[in-house]
Amino acid sequence: MDATGGIRIIRDDPMPEQKKTRRQMLEEFLAKKPDDAFSRYGLALECMNNGDLAAADTHFRALLERHADYIPAYLMFGQLLVRQSRNDEAKQVLSNGIAAATKGRNEHARSEMEALLNDIS
Repeated sequence: MDATGGIRIIRDDPMPEQKKTRRQMLEEFLAKKPDDAFSRYGLALECMNNGDLAAADTHFRALLERHADYIPAYLMFGQLLVRQSRNDEAKQVLSNGIAAATKGRNEHARSEMEALLNDIS
């Protein structure tokens, strides 16, 4: 019993580490492998979905600087920029993405980016 008369449970095993957020896990992955495109993209999306738009912007830019062929990033970054009314920047990102998708023969991604580009033009 403890000082208040309640039962006190003593554990033989230590308490498990508190569950990490998805963002924390992705940040740890990137700390170990800074050039991992998939983790960088996941972190950018996680930041975007949680409202940390400045961090999302930073991660999308870093991803596209290092991995210009990571096609999905162009569309998602373009959407982020449109959401922030940064249409001129979005147009440039989407144009670059359309070129990359054409080069990579990714017609689906190209058509999605063209549709968004047409919506903001």
